[in-house]
Amino acid sequence: MKFNFKAIISILGLLLTLNGGFMLLCLPVSIYYQDEQWHSLLISGIVTLVVGLTGYILTKNQTSSGLKKRDGYLVVTLGWLCMSLFGTLPYQISGEIPGFSDAFFETVSGYTTTGASILNDIESVSKGVLMWRSLTQWIGGMGIIVLTVAILPLLGIGGMQLFVAEAPGVTPDKLKPRIADTAKRLWLIYLGLTLVETGLLKLGGMSFFDAINHSLTTMATGGFSTKQASIAYFTSPFIQYVIIIFMFLAGSNFTLTYFGLHGQLKKVWENEEFKYYAGFTIGIGLLVTLVVYTVTESTLEPAFRDAMFQLVSIITTTGFVSADYTSWAPVLTVIFFMLMFVGASAGSTAGGVKVVRHVILLKNSILELRRQIHPSAVLPVRLNKVAVSSDITFNVMAFMIIYFMIFALGSIIISALGYDFNTSVGAVATCLGNIGPGIGKVGPMDNFAFISSGGKWVLSFLMILGRLELFTVLILFTPYYWRKH
Repeated sequence: MKFNFKAIISILGLLLTLNGGFMLLCLPVSIYYQDEQWHSLLISGIVTLVVGLTGYILTKNQTSSGLKKRDGYLVVTLGWLCMSLFGTLPYQISGEIPGFSDAFFETVSGYTTTGASILNDIESVSKGVLMWRSLTQWIGGMGIIVLTVAILPLLGIGGMQLFVAEAPGVTPDKLKPRIADTAKRLWLIYLGLTLVETGLLKLGGMSFFDAINHSLTTMATGGFSTKQASIAYFTSPFIQYVIIIFMFLAGSNFTLTYFGLHGQLKKVWENEEFKYYAGFTIGIGLLVTLVVYTVTESTLEPAFRDAMFQLVSIITTTGFVSADYTSWAPVLTVIFFMLMFVGASAGSTAGGVKVVRHVILLKNSILELRRQIHPSAVLPVRLNKVAVSSDITFNVMAFMIIYFMIFALGSIIISALGYDFNTSVGAVATCLGNIGPGIGKVGPMDNFAFISSGGKWVLSFLMILGRLELFTVLILFTPYYWRKH
């Protein structure tokens, strides 16, 4: 089997063209606020557009044969790398982030919706560049690849291979038979919720600039803020509750959101993953509230709000901060660290392991006990009353094993670079899970500026690995992937 390299280059060119267009969208913001960085965005956008259009135009007539599944894995990984490399241009040309390692880390953190930052004075960054920073998360939230899937059929290119590679987890419910229709509907929901949240945050007292930026990064479960103190800067309970609700929605399966918006609430309530996701969030939230109320001087409502905000922020891998959860109690630090390995729903913009994998693994473990007593019985794992194939169960087990192996190996590497245990495991857990804040010296009140260049490259790789759910990237490092068939 040969790679369709011309088709791959064509699609990468299209991705970069879209990337350049988003850069130019930040130009009016820069001009309006007179931040003197408009030329940086203009140059970055033009360079990215020219490279993208050149690649697309030179190969556009070579894509009629479409892509195979193997091509899909390569184009997704290369797509994220190309987007990240060109995404550094506004930071580099403007001088807002002069070091390439720092700029690449910040850009990868954006596209992977991790939210880990190296900026020590966010308020001093120009408005246009801040808008670009938020847009990288919004683009990455639903996946620029999925956006392209909605466009590819117009160009005569099949997009199923790309969609499978972009979302390689447990297959979500399909909205429509055609993948392009699915992608379009998901993006309409994504855009609509972003606009609604913007209006509510503006109503709550945020400036329009802050409201649109925080809406972009909330729906992406990204966590980049226009303030160094993150959401702790905004003391309004209304603002914090709005963000809690929209973080929860962003961490839900978007197909269920589609059904809910169309009045098909029964499909929402009957979905097992959603029930576990909602029940776990509420249950642990009440437990954390009780501990915070007991160990701090907070009254009940602020204790509940802070507990729920930080809990939802970590579970949905958003990474916004309203309080320093590492200062509450040691037991809560341990709980929040463990929550970094939960993740939200499959089919959402959240990163992490995902609730459905935990559910399948838990059910299979319980059934394994029954199989010991009844070895001849056929006891399949069931999800939503449907038997889960053994292939999916094995995939989940392999994912979990590899995930924790990578976490352990990554922690050893970061420790070898000279960082303490808490900082090492915290940095690796939060980057691999695309969360943002961790524990140790990369806690909710800190950032990643002090990490060495080598450490930033390791963590950047982990962010991409986590965002593409391991297999899409790791398969490229296997010899049989490149072997001719």
